[in-house]
Amino acid sequence: MESFAYARPATRAEAIGLLGGTYEEAAILAGGTDLLSLMKNYVVAPKRLVDIKGVKEFGGITSDASGVRIGAIVPLQELAGNAELQKSFPGLTAAAAAVPSMQIRNMGTVGGDLLQRPRCWYFRNGFGLLARDAKGKPLVPGGDNRYHAILENGGPAYFVNPSGLAPVLIALGAELEIVGGKGAHKVALEKFYRAPATENEREYHLAPDEILAAILLPKGAGEWKTAIYEVREKQALDWPLAAAAVALRLEGATVREARIVLAHVAPTPWMASKAAAREVEGHPLSPESAAKAGAAAVEPAHPLSGNKYKVQLARVAVKRAILAAGRT
Repeated sequence: MESFAYARPATRAEAIGLLGGTYEEAAILAGGTDLLSLMKNYVVAPKRLVDIKGVKEFGGITSDASGVRIGAIVPLQELAGNAELQKSFPGLTAAAAAVPSMQIRNMGTVGGDLLQRPRCWYFRNGFGLLARDAKGKPLVPGGDNRYHAILENGGPAYFVNPSGLAPVLIALGAELEIVGGKGAHKVALEKFYRAPATENEREYHLAPDEILAAILLPKGAGEWKTAIYEVREKQALDWPLAAAAVALRLEGATVREARIVLAHVAPTPWMASKAAAREVEGHPLSPESAAKAGAAAVEPAHPLSGNKYKVQLARVAVKRAILAAGRT
């Protein structure tokens, strides 16, 4: 990898002060499970790493009358093992526990999961986030696209968002606490991600001089029944081919409100349409209604030449996540 400076601030103010005006000037280091591999492969080459693991303000899991706050540097294993969250948010802790590697769960952080870069092999091999050749021609539509997007894939972005936590957090209405030189602000996680239009954009709304400080679950989020369902090619360390996260508000056996988020099928975590939710809302849960919701959720899909199989996987993931949420 390229040489770099290393800084380990002790406070939030120090960390912010070490950032720069471009992504190339400085990068945030937490667990480093994704960033360091990108640096070793010369995909990114920040001039300075700002290690925030020693900043206590970015850690911890706390709850009060306003909801739950999860620090961005909380390890995935700590999240998965938190007894309070296991009881109130089983879909969230299951998503953290679903990372197959104990080493990754202990080193990787909640913030790192939300901000990890696409696993697209064109991007990882130096062809850029939008995967174009030297003449600017998109490589994905005519290339090996079996693991790429089936939704929101009209170009120029064809990669899929790799986060395991984002879908269930979006279904729960989570917000992000972001801090930077201009102060702190909150943003709905659902609006945090984007499909970039140029190579100068990132796949999320986080400026080079900003830090993701915490994830905020609103008061009442624990009233939702949550579950995830992931379809993997293998159970060893790998990323899902398709997945779904579901949050249900039940009244007895009847579904009063449903939120369905698809994962690994679009450049952003994909909130399914209201039409998909209406297939289960107002009715007792059943395999038939869950299957109809799954079919409606993937109705807008436009698969590429090599990934049509993902449509069926996503459809089934929605159905099984809905049924699992009803059992929690």
